[in-house]
Formats: sequence, structure tokens, C-alpha cells
Amino acid sequence: MAEYLCLTDLLDSDLTSYEYFCSLPENVKKAVEEEDVRTFEEMQSVARQKRELPSDAVDVFI
Repeated sequence: MAEYLCLTDLLDSDLTSYEYFCSLPENVKKAVEEEDVRTFEEMQSVARQKRELPSDAVDVFI
């Protein structure tokens, strides 16, 4: 698993990550951007977690 400096670096360097990111709904993209993921696997994990939340759920950060 390659780790990049930031999300922008990941998207610029990895075509699979770029295509996957572009296919995400806007609310999931925002969550990925806020997490500043550095690997494709992290991006998938954040996207999966965001998609599993009910649409009326409120994110709680402790």
C-alpha cells in the first residue's frame, strides 16, 4: 500500500484513487477531504463509513 503526502498527492499520483474519488457522491467526497486520507484503502474506508450512516444522522466528533 502506497502512502502519499496528502489527498491531493494521492489523487495526482494514482489513477485508481482519482477515478474512485470522482465517482463518489459530493457528501462522501467532502468527508474524504476532511479526513485528508493518504492511501486508497483509507479513502475506501472513509467512503464506506460515510455511506453506512443514515442520511439523517449527525456526525459526532469526540
